[in-house]
Amino acid sequence: MKIWLDGKLVDREEAKVSVFDHGVLYGDGCFEGIRFYSGKVFRLQEHITRLFDCMRYLMLELPWTYEEVCAATEETVAASGLEDGYIRLVVTRGVGDLGLNPRNCPRASMFIIASSIALYPPEMYENGLSLITSSYRRANPDVNCQQVKSLNYLNSISAKIECSQQGAGEAIMLNANGNVAECTGDNIFIVKDGVVMTPPLTEGALGGITRHAVMDICTELGIPCQERVINRFDVIRADECFLTGTAAEVIAATSLDGRTIGTGVAGAITKRILARFQEIVRL
Repeated sequence: MKIWLDGKLVDREEAKVSVFDHGVLYGDGCFEGIRFYSGKVFRLQEHITRLFDCMRYLMLELPWTYEEVCAATEETVAASGLEDGYIRLVVTRGVGDLGLNPRNCPRASMFIIASSIALYPPEMYENGLSLITSSYRRANPDVNCQQVKSLNYLNSISAKIECSQQGAGEAIMLNANGNVAECTGDNIFIVKDGVVMTPPLTEGALGGITRHAVMDICTELGIPCQERVINRFDVIRADECFLTGTAAEVIAATSLDGRTIGTGVAGAITKRILARFQEIVRL
């Protein structure tokens, strides 16, 4: 396996990050998870645009341009020899000292991994995931802006631990008002009376690339789709529920906190959206 590390492809064993890197010491950096299908990167420009937006927020500058990062991503995919796979592109503040001050990190670092991934077994896309409501809340944007895909995922990891302890597939994360924000690593959609709904980004959700793709698919297929505030009652009484994310793609959720959602299996609209998504990634 070849890893793109700070300007060149190296063997996996040589792809090393310093213990003084601020990404390691403080989670100081950002990342993108990206899919490629048949050797073609899905929505590459959207992902790299989001990456650069996050870097701007963090006041983190790369020594490579937008175009060079896009090219490096495609180079890494080509070197992987894989037809289908998952990309993890990570930007860190770089090597500094043991203090917090980012100004003591003179040069940012970037590495890109292209490998295979299978987040959920195939049968789950029919039978759906079980959800729980996490006791951990999404922070207000003045505490930790959810639009920044930072390296600090402790909030989500804490919720994921609850999933493991309770034998659930995923966890819904609420915001400070008790409304649904998103899941630990995926955006959430519900379907009620033929209308697809998802929480607005102001509720504490990340602007997911797959989320955007699904909303585009709804427009294409003539399925009403809207952003609206959603609470747990809305999820439980929904006809269907599904999650979206780069790794998960589009997967049904069929229970929440022990309560069945809809018929207890993937619904017709969820299947229709998933089928179209699987078509467009191959175009």
